[in-house]
Formats: sequence, structure tokens, C-alpha cells
Amino acid sequence: MKTQNKKAFTMIELIFVIVVIGILSAIAVPKFAATRGDAVMTKAKTTVASVRSAVATHRQKRILRGEFATISTLSSTTTLGNAIFDGFDGNTSTSVLEYPPLSCATATSTSCWRETTTGTGTSASPTKYTFNLPTTGGVVFLLQDNRFICETPTNQYCRKLTQ
Repeated sequence: MKTQNKKAFTMIELIFVIVVIGILSAIAVPKFAATRGDAVMTKAKTTVASVRSAVATHRQKRILRGEFATISTLSSTTTLGNAIFDGFDGNTSTSVLEYPPLSCATATSTSCWRETTTGTGTSASPTKYTFNLPTTGGVVFLLQDNRFICETPTNQYCRKLTQ
């Protein structure tokens, strides 16, 4: 009689592999969650740098044309859920960012930008752009004197997004 040699994993080997996978996933999942928050902050930091560069470039173009009016807005609309940073002074033919992000769907959405303007005409305050943080709160930027600056430069998140 021939003896048959069957090759297979034993039940103990399978249980051991499942336990090891469980331990690894318990360690890896929290690390991935933290990585997502870092990626959101890095994207916001890149957006701030890009907007600042675009504002400076547009300001220089205006000066070369002999136009000295300040830039009043960086978006064509303040409506939530639409493109933000899509046009200087509301004119989308001169875009701020080539691929503008969508603004927050609601005022309480996280990890997104939204625009707020207070007052009208000569009493209008500088246009404010708020980045809603992934956790809670937000960082407020002003478009003031043709510069895109933090409203509160000492804010820890402001420093993270601008340095």
C-alpha cells in the first residue's frame, strides 16, 4: 500500500497566522489614521503657499499694467460647496489656483476651506478664508493689503500652515 503524503496547514498554524495579523492590524490602523491627519494638514499648507504665490504674482502683474487697486477676493462666490480660490476679484478668467478645491459643504465640515466676507462697500472687512481643521476649530486667513495672512499669527495651527 502506498502512503499518501498530504501537505496542508495545521489548525494551530492557521490560528497563529490570524493572531499575528490581528496584532499587526491593531498597531497599523492607528498609525494610518494619524497619517491621514498629517496629509490633510500638508495639503492645506501647500494650498496656503500656492495662494500666497498666486497673490504675489497677480499683484506684480497689476503693478506692471499700472493698476494699483487691491485684490478684494479670491473666489467668484461665497456659496458653500462651490470652488474656492477660483478667481481674483470674482473674475474666474484670472484663476488663483489652476485646480481650485471645493469649499466646505457646510460651515461645520472638516478638512476644508470656506470664505466669509463681512460688511459691504467701503465698510467691508477684509475677506476671510477659514480652513476647518480635521479635528475641531479652524485657522482664519485674511486677504489684506494684497497679502494672504493669518488673522492670529500666534495660533499654533497658523504657524503649522505657514512655516
